[in-house]
Amino acid sequence: MSKSFFTLDDFSFDGKTTLVRIDINAPVDPETGVPKDVTKIERHGKTLLELSEKGAKVVVLSHQGRKGERDFVSLKEHARLANEILGIEVKYVDDVCGEKAVSAIKSLRDGEVLLLENVRFIDEETSVKTIEEQLKTDLVRNLSSVSDIYVNDAFPAAHRTHTSLIAFTEVLPSAAGRVMEAEIKALSSIMDDPERPCVYLLGGAKVDDSFKVAEHALELGIADKVLPVGLLAILMVHAKGVDIGDVNRQLIDSKGGFGYLDKMRKLIDRFNDKIEVPADFAIEENNERVEVTVDSFPVNAPVKDIGEETISKFKEVLLDARTIVVNGPAGVYEDERFSKGTVELFKAVGDSRAFSLAGGGHTLEALKKFGLDSKISYVSTGGKAMLALLAGESLPAIEALKKAYLRSLQSRV
Repeated sequence: MSKSFFTLDDFSFDGKTTLVRIDINAPVDPETGVPKDVTKIERHGKTLLELSEKGAKVVVLSHQGRKGERDFVSLKEHARLANEILGIEVKYVDDVCGEKAVSAIKSLRDGEVLLLENVRFIDEETSVKTIEEQLKTDLVRNLSSVSDIYVNDAFPAAHRTHTSLIAFTEVLPSAAGRVMEAEIKALSSIMDDPERPCVYLLGGAKVDDSFKVAEHALELGIADKVLPVGLLAILMVHAKGVDIGDVNRQLIDSKGGFGYLDKMRKLIDRFNDKIEVPADFAIEENNERVEVTVDSFPVNAPVKDIGEETISKFKEVLLDARTIVVNGPAGVYEDERFSKGTVELFKAVGDSRAFSLAGGGHTLEALKKFGLDSKISYVSTGGKAMLALLAGESLPAIEALKKAYLRSLQSRV
């Protein structure tokens, strides 16, 4: 991967006030505001500790939840947990960019870390749409006036055009943090030059995301095999002319899947040899797991997992792979009766000799639930951002870092 943005290796941070945008958004206890998952705090800790050790005055911006939702809470408890996890004091101020925040920033000493309040508490973060307007906000003007360098480490939010993600690169020297750098490197290694065979295991409950990733990977010749599970598999079976039954049609329709049906038929026609459609599924009958072949469809019960024959066939493909991309469980893994497909396939990914990359909220939950996350080569924090990049889309926050890099090079000429 050729260099297209600055990293922490490109700047001297000693004595510099460094504004760092991270993403520690997580499910929280709405009563206490305590995050239920500290994975992101642990990941970003590498960037924050490195900057602190290099003598930077570290000012941290992040968001939590969305306005109107139960997890739209203060970052006070996040700061407390960061203290424990990082092993250093993480100061906190209940202000984003007002006088209180600016004063706290000015009082920082070299190596100290300060977490500002939830950036989404101010409307300027999400409601201001154009870059010209964003540059006029108090958020950008006030914080850039007391900052020397901007670092974006918030890969999970990189697909958004929010003010704190794309505007500071216009006015401050800018770099990617270690999380952002690692995510881009891992994803680029797959998209640019994957070791073969390259297999995509795609499922979950979001047909649109999985289909876009499969389409891009096949169109560009990145994927040698696509193994569809979850709702994507049910829709692909339907696209091949199988009557999946009223219950499953309604399920697919509720997820907007039929909007991709024509495209999916064309994709299957073009890449039939690269798409392994399931031969059997598991449904629920009389509170038990019942396996049914695709030849026996339609069924009057929702499909909840792939069947034994498909599990065995897909495991062979995964164990032979040298690069694997995983997004989405194979079925209703939360129910022990229908977790087999997810567990068996994820185990096969871990047992293979492949470089494996996994991402997406339910994927990570399943990996942790079954104790398999440590067997994956790289677990992405990205979710939507990861899928967008794998689908060939440009991410605004990354593009902003690239533009800042090019402007810096041009200014030296």
